[in-house]
Amino acid sequence: MKDLVLASTSSYRRTLLARLGLPFRCLAPRVDEEASKRERGDWEPRELAEHLAVAKAQSLCQAEPNATLIGSDQLVSFEGRVYGKPGTVEGAVEQLLAMAGQSHQLITALAVWAQGQTYIHTDITTMCMRPLSREELERYVAADRPLDCAGSYKLEERGISLFDRIETQDYTSIMGLPLIALTSLLRPLGYPIP
Repeated sequence: MKDLVLASTSSYRRTLLARLGLPFRCLAPRVDEEASKRERGDWEPRELAEHLAVAKAQSLCQAEPNATLIGSDQLVSFEGRVYGKPGTVEGAVEQLLAMAGQSHQLITALAVWAQGQTYIHTDITTMCMRPLSREELERYVAADRPLDCAGSYKLEERGISLFDRIETQDYTSIMGLPLIALTSLLRPLGYPIP
């Protein structure tokens, strides 16, 4: 079985991949995400997420040519704007306030590079947010500190209370790594997944 490498420093993705029971390593991808986003400002959100997922996986193929490399990217698409990780408390509250009472799309792209081939899968989840006040959102952000999460929420924690409805094919894609699709891609490559 070839080495499995997750091209990510995300603790969320590491925890999700561990659920499959396969040995793997994590390496930081050699990609400047912010520069890529600026250069590709006219791309559709799905194209951008897929580009970044592929770039992350392929950024390690020179250093790890015999490994299977996994890259993933996640972003929020709302009214033609792309929301990534807010980075600050104020940024998180502003993102959430803009989306409160409305629906947005959470786009999670997955890329698997193996033996010179790249396989891509993208999950698009519709997130229907409750109408919420600035005070409620400030209280939420103070509790969960979702500063490193696309869209400024953590569904695995209190963030679930922000939503009326979630429409998705794979709940794990919401947390950053679509395991149903990943399992389907890894099994034909010889990874022993039940």
